[in-house]
Amino acid sequence: MHPNLRRVAEAGRRAGLELEVRRFPEGTRTAEDAARAIGCDVAQIVKSLVFMADRRPVIALVSGADRVDTDRLAAAAEVAAARRASGDEARTATGFAIGGVPPFGHARELTVLVDPGLLEHELLWAAAGLPDAVFPIRPDDLVRVSGGRVTALAERSPA
Repeated sequence: MHPNLRRVAEAGRRAGLELEVRRFPEGTRTAEDAARAIGCDVAQIVKSLVFMADRRPVIALVSGADRVDTDRLAAAAEVAAARRASGDEARTATGFAIGGVPPFGHARELTVLVDPGLLEHELLWAAAGLPDAVFPIRPDDLVRVSGGRVTALAERSPA
């Protein structure tokens, strides 16, 4: 097993969750790619996005159908401004490359914010540490295992 996948699976195990990691050679780097490969709605894809809240990295978990409102994220993180992290900042903060950032199992403890739009689904799919690997997870387990705080972050996409 690839070390990234092992790290995510072990983080799940420590929290009492056995992850069923699935790999898709066609890739799951974007929410649209993942939904197409899995055969689910793009809204069921968990986007694990790294932002810099002032100089502190923060993980935003939002539906694949939504975008993060940086003003809402900054307010939730109690900072003046937030911006998307660069690829290097994301890798340094999480230990994973953009496109494979999981919701937990990061290189260090990070603030995780979960948009309530994810809680509207029975089953979600999240990155497992590589751009071709995902795992299914229930919303309540996502919040629990990630240690995330549920707070409105998304600009909701029109239905």
